Amino acid sequence: MTAPFSCRSCGSLRSELVLSLGSTPLANSLVSDPAQAPEDRYPLDLVFCPDCTLVQITETVPPERLFSDYLYFSSFSDTMLAHARDLVGRFTKRAKLGPRSLAMEIASNDGYLLQYYKEVGVPVLGIEPAQNVAKVAVEKRGIPTVVDFFGLAVGKRLSAEGKRADVLHANNVLAHVADLNGFVAGIREVLAPDGLAALEFPYLGDMIERCEFDTIYHEHLCYYSLHALEHLFARNGLKLVDVERVAIHGGSLLLQAARAESSHVAAPAVAALLDEETSRGMKTIEFYRGFARRVLELKDDLRALLGRLKKEGKSIAAYGAAAKGSTLLNVFEIGTETLDFVADRSTYKQGRYMPGVRVPIVAPERLAEASPDYTLLLTWNFAEEILRQQDEYRRRGGKFIVPIPEVRVV
Repeated sequence: MTAPFSCRSCGSLRSELVLSLGSTPLANSLVSDPAQAPEDRYPLDLVFCPDCTLVQITETVPPERLFSDYLYFSSFSDTMLAHARDLVGRFTKRAKLGPRSLAMEIASNDGYLLQYYKEVGVPVLGIEPAQNVAKVAVEKRGIPTVVDFFGLAVGKRLSAEGKRADVLHANNVLAHVADLNGFVAGIREVLAPDGLAALEFPYLGDMIERCEFDTIYHEHLCYYSLHALEHLFARNGLKLVDVERVAIHGGSLLLQAARAESSHVAAPAVAALLDEETSRGMKTIEFYRGFARRVLELKDDLRALLGRLKKEGKSIAAYGAAAKGSTLLNVFEIGTETLDFVADRSTYKQGRYMPGVRVPIVAPERLAEASPDYTLLLTWNFAEEILRQQDEYRRRGGKFIVPIPEVRVV
């Protein structure tokens, strides 16, 4: 008998269904041989906890299955690098960091962010579970990296070794965590007494409002409002210090937190966003009721457009072999009958195939060579960067289809 689902934050056994996306393959399990056996599929159901307001999926795939060999390298995105450089400049100044400080990042990937602290003489330490990615950080950028999944045990170990962070970054990792309380308790352990934790993650309010359903995949276990995080952090000895909305990834929050007993005082922005969420109804299931219907409408709109273009004899490709693209293609049932290929800048993905639908992944130069009439922009969250990079393709008459938040051609 299957045990009832319990909330990853508060342990409540109550949950209410928001959206079911059926069963999908793991979004980053790119295929090497299109003839290989079908990938394992897992349920992808989104639920709301009425007790602590956390929104989350019900399936937990073992993290070793997801992250030990990983194909996402942050440094392939110019937008991510520019954002990282800006963050480092801001926090170096705010925390008055210098050669006796320590900047740390959880899920430090290939050193894309910590390299900028290193450039200004601030000692760094990365924590990254994917061995292949950590190897790039160490060998290419000289970033000391602990290869492990961060949690309470790792936080205690680093603290006992005297490694306490004056600034601790955790960008786009909190959504991936199954043991939320252990992870946040680990942050408390590894923070210096007056240290700052800076966490960035897609914002639930934007995800629902903009119909960003493709943000939902098995790596993303949880989807955060500020109310849900206030409960989680307070339970583990941390307080919210500041919060701001940032445009990256279709709308994210940059949250600052500190140890509960530290000297930091909460900025007015924290109370303001909590009040806004309450007024929008984000603490109740009613806010999420229409989400499933809007996703179905989006599916109908996109499939209708693609179907009409194919009947007109138009050629169609896609851009961005990202996890969100895998969700969209599999949930909307768009494959090789519609798309000729998916272009992507990552050399680690080129030559492979999208999970489930088995569309081949090629270098972005293929767009200019093949000149498809239309390209479905799966990585719509980097639209500005990609449209700029593909100016020559567009100059020759190629058009992009942007699917989120509504279908449009640019």
